[in-house]
Amino acid sequence: MKGFNLSDWALEHRSLVWYFMLVFIVAGVYAYINLGREEDPSFTIKTMLIQANWPGASVDEQAKQVTDRIEKKLEELDKLDFTRSVTTAGRTIVFVNLKDNTKARDVVPTWLQVRNMIEDIKPQFPQGVQGPFYNDRFGDVYGNIYAFTADGLTPRQLRDYVENVRAEVLTVPNAGKVDLIGARDEAIYLEFSTRQIAALGLNQQQIIASLQAQNAIAPSGVIQSGPEQVSVRVTGQFASEDSLRAINLRVNNRFFRLSDVATITRGYTDPPASLFRFNGQDAIGLAVGMKPNANLLEFGKALDHKMEEVKGELPVGVGVHLVADQPLIVEEAVSGFTRALFEAVAIVLAVSFISLGLRAGFVVALSIPLVLAITFLFMTYLGISLQRVSLGALIIALGLLVDDAMIAVEMMVARLEVGDPLKKAATYVYTSTAFPMLTGTLVTVAGFIPIGLNSSAAGEYTFTLFVVIAVSLLVSWVVAVLFAPLLGVTFLPATMKKHHDQPGRFTALFRRTLVLSVRRYWLTIIATVLLFLTSLAGLTLVQQQFFPASDRPELIVDWNLPQNSSIAETREQMERFEKLALVGNPDIAHWSSYVGQSAVRFVLAYDVQPSNPYFGQTVIVTKGVEERNRVHAAIDKLLREQFVGTDTFVKTLELGPPVGRPVQYRVSGPDVQKVRDLAQDLAGRISTNPKLAAPTFDWNEPERVLKVDVLQDKARQLGITSQDIASALNSVVGGVTITQVRDSTYLVNVVVRSREAERSSLETLKNMQLPTGTGESIPLAAVANFDTALEQPTIWRRHRIPTLTVRAGLVGSALPDTVVNELKPTVDAFIAKLPQGYSVATGGSVEESAKSQGPIAAVVPLMLFVMATILMIQLQSFQRLFLVVAVAPLGLIGVVVALLSSNSPMGFVALLGVLALIGILIRNSVILIVQIEDLVAGGKDRWLAVIEASEHRMRPIALTAAAASLALIPIAREVFWGPMAYAMMGGIIAGTAITLLFLPALYVAWFRLKEPKAAEAAAS
Repeated sequence: MKGFNLSDWALEHRSLVWYFMLVFIVAGVYAYINLGREEDPSFTIKTMLIQANWPGASVDEQAKQVTDRIEKKLEELDKLDFTRSVTTAGRTIVFVNLKDNTKARDVVPTWLQVRNMIEDIKPQFPQGVQGPFYNDRFGDVYGNIYAFTADGLTPRQLRDYVENVRAEVLTVPNAGKVDLIGARDEAIYLEFSTRQIAALGLNQQQIIASLQAQNAIAPSGVIQSGPEQVSVRVTGQFASEDSLRAINLRVNNRFFRLSDVATITRGYTDPPASLFRFNGQDAIGLAVGMKPNANLLEFGKALDHKMEEVKGELPVGVGVHLVADQPLIVEEAVSGFTRALFEAVAIVLAVSFISLGLRAGFVVALSIPLVLAITFLFMTYLGISLQRVSLGALIIALGLLVDDAMIAVEMMVARLEVGDPLKKAATYVYTSTAFPMLTGTLVTVAGFIPIGLNSSAAGEYTFTLFVVIAVSLLVSWVVAVLFAPLLGVTFLPATMKKHHDQPGRFTALFRRTLVLSVRRYWLTIIATVLLFLTSLAGLTLVQQQFFPASDRPELIVDWNLPQNSSIAETREQMERFEKLALVGNPDIAHWSSYVGQSAVRFVLAYDVQPSNPYFGQTVIVTKGVEERNRVHAAIDKLLREQFVGTDTFVKTLELGPPVGRPVQYRVSGPDVQKVRDLAQDLAGRISTNPKLAAPTFDWNEPERVLKVDVLQDKARQLGITSQDIASALNSVVGGVTITQVRDSTYLVNVVVRSREAERSSLETLKNMQLPTGTGESIPLAAVANFDTALEQPTIWRRHRIPTLTVRAGLVGSALPDTVVNELKPTVDAFIAKLPQGYSVATGGSVEESAKSQGPIAAVVPLMLFVMATILMIQLQSFQRLFLVVAVAPLGLIGVVVALLSSNSPMGFVALLGVLALIGILIRNSVILIVQIEDLVAGGKDRWLAVIEASEHRMRPIALTAAAASLALIPIAREVFWGPMAYAMMGGIIAGTAITLLFLPALYVAWFRLKEPKAAEAAAS
C-alpha cells in the first residue's frame, strides 16, 4: 500500500500516539467497570395477548362470536406470523405472534396497530362482552421475587403489610413494575335460602336493586352560600358487613332485617383466582421488575438496602423470603464469564511469549489489553452489556485479533534480522501487510454477517456476538498498524540476529511434508476431498440441537390436571407432591408453588402459560447442578408412580427463546372431535419410541355439563324469561356481585349466592323458587327440563383452525432433533392417510430451530457476496479467488471430528461458529496467496514461491491457530458455548493443516507448476 503510511505517521507523532494509547486504556478500564451486567442478552418477545370475556357463553358461542371475530380481523395485520387462541366457556385468549423477521423497533408500533384494529370491531361483539383487554408487555421480567409469610395474621392483614412494602419498593431508583402474587381479594357473602325467601314473599331481584341503590355514589349538588360554596353529601353507603346486617327490608307492610333472611359473612374470593405458596406455607409474593436499560447490579444493591429497611418495620411473625434474586445470579454469572475471559487472555499471552520471545511477546501482550479497552468503549457507546454472549464473543475474538499483532511483530522481527533499522522495519509492517490484513479482517467479520442480519428471536439473542467480534477485529487491525509499530520501536532491540540459520526439527519436518504434498498434489487433493466427503457423511451422525438447557439450579414442575378440576384439587395435589418430594430434601434450597397460574417471568427465556384453575407450577431451587440432576431424576420417578393420570412435566430453564415441551406435533382440522381422534391415534403411534416420555395433549377430555332446557311457552305465560332463570341460577350456584364496599384502598365485592347445601345439589336446583309475574313463586322444574351432556371445555386454535398439540418430554439425554428424525417415518405415514382438510405440523424445539436457521440461510448468499467482493478487490483475479474460496468449506472436516469425539451437538450457536470458520480460513488463505504473489513479483520462481511463502506463513498461522484454539478452552466447559468451542477448535486445527498443505498443492495443480531442477536436487 503506497502513499500515506499510518505506521510511519505514528512514529512521527509518538507523543500524541502514546497519549491516546493511555487515554484509551484508562477510558476502557472505566468503561469496563461501568458496563451493564446481565446473565443473558435481551431479546424482544414478539407476542401480544388479547383477552375478552362473555359471561354465560358456551365454548361454541364464545368461539364463533368472539374468538373468530378477533382472529379474522388480525389476519389483516402485515407482520402477523400466526394467531393461537384458547377458548373456554365465557373467555377468549388470543396470542398474537409476529413474524420472526419483524424488527425489534417495529414491535411496539405494531401492538398499537393491533389495539386499533380490535377496537374497530368492538361494536360487532355480542352485548355483554367484557373487554377486550390487552397485554403487550408479555416479556416483562421480574428479576426479584419475595415471599411474605405470617403466623397469626389474616391474609388481609398480611396483604396490608405487603402493600406498604410495595409502595416503598416503588421509590427505589429504576424500579419498574411491582406486582403482588397470590393476594386474595376479600368478599362479603350474602347467602340466602331460596325457599325461605319465597316463603316470605321476597323477590331476590328487588333486594339486590335496593342494596345497589343505597350504596350508589351520585352527585348531590353544591350550594352557593354567599361568598362560599358548600358541597352536599348524601350518606348511607356501606362501610362494612355490619352496615349490611342492619338494613331493613319492607315486604307487604312487614319489615325484615337483611340479617334475618341472609347469612352475611366476610371472607375471601371463593374459589380464589390463584394461590402462592413458599416452602409449603401460604404466602403473598412481591414480584419486582426493573426499568429498561438500568444497571441490574446497582438496582439489586439499592433494592436489597430498601428491603433491609422495610424488614425492620414489619411486625414479629411476618417472614420475608427471597424467592428469586436475578442480580445475584447475574453477578455470579458475569464473574464466571469474566474469569473465563481473563483465562483466555492469559492463554493467548502465554502463547505469544513462548512463541515470540520476551520482547516481541511483550509487544503483543500490550496490544491485546489495548484492543480490549477500545472494544469496551465501543460496547459502552453501543449499549452492549457484559453478558453470556458478549463475553463469549470477546473470548472467541481473542484468538483472532492476536493474529494481527503477531503478523506485525513477526514482520518487524524479520526485517530487523536482515539488517533494517527499527523505523524502517516498523513502517514496513504497513506497506507489506496492512491491506492483506485488512482484507482478512473484513472477510472474517463478513463470516458473522448471518448473525448480524438475523432478526429472529435467536438472532436477536446472539446479535452481540456479531457486533463485539466485528468491533474487536477492526480495532485489532488499527492497533496492529498504528500502535504496534510504536510499541515495537520502543521494546524491540535495534538489531537482531537471525535465530534460525538452520531450520529446527519441526520446521524441517513441515518442509518435507509440504514438499511431498506439493509434489504429489493430486494425491493431496484427492485425499482432502475424500476427507471432506467423509465429514459430510459423518455430519449426519452429529446430534442436532436448538439451544441447550440452562445450567442454573432451578427445576420447574408443570401441573395440568383434567380441565374440570377445581383450584382446590390442583392445590391438594401440589401440596401432596411437596410433602412427598420436597420437604426435608437436603438437595433443595427452597421452592415456591403457583396454583392456578404460571410462575411470573423471572427470566426472559421463560415460557409463561395462561392462568387456569387446573394448572399450576412448582419452581424448585436446588443447591447446584449436580443436586438439580438428582432431584430431577427422583421427581420424575415419584410423579410416574404417585401421580398416575396427572399430566406433569419437569423441566430446567432454557437458554435462548423459550420452546416448552421439546417434542410437539400439531394436529389441525375443521371438526373438533375428528381432530381429537386423530391426535390420540398419533400419540399412540409415537409413544412406542423409548426415548419419548408419555405423550399428552393441550386439550383434555370433554367434561360433563348440566343443561337447563327452558320450556319457553310455559315460561312466557308466567312472565319468566331465560335471562331471569340464568341470573337466578348464577346467583345460586356461582354468586353474583351486586355492589362493593369501599374499605380503605380496597374495593370489597358484595356477592349474593345460595347457601352451600342448595348450590351443591341438583335436586335443590330443580326446586329453586322463581318469582313469577303474579308475585307468586314456582320451582324451576316447573318451567325447565334438566339433562347432562359432554362438552369440550377448551378449544385451542391456530390460524383460526382447531388445533390439538400432541406434546412430550424426552427420556435421559436424548435430543429433540434426534427423536423427531427417528419418528419421521411413523409421522409421515400417518400424514399420508389423513382426511382432506386435516394436517400435522412439527412444533417444539425442531420448529424453533428451523425458524431461526431460515434467516441465516437466507443471508448466507449475501455473506458470500461480501466475502467475494472483498477478496476480489484484494486479489483481482478469478483464479486466486477460487483458490482462496476452495479452502473455506474444508474446515468442516475438523468440525465433525471434534463434535463427534466430544459428543457435542450441532446447535444454533455451533452453527454460527461453523459459519465464522469460513472467514477465519479465508483470512489465512488470503495472506498466504498474497505472499506467494509478492515473491513471484520479486522474481522468485512460482513453484519455489509457493514453498517459501508456505514456510514463512507456517509459524504465524500455526501460532494463531494455537492461540485461537487454546483461547476457546475456558468456554469449552460452558453448556452454552461448549459445542461452538469444540466445533471451532476442530475447524481451526484442521483448517490450519489444509491452508498450509492443501492450498499450496491446489495452487501448484491449478497453475500446472513444475518443480525446478535445482530445487529438486536441493530437496533430494
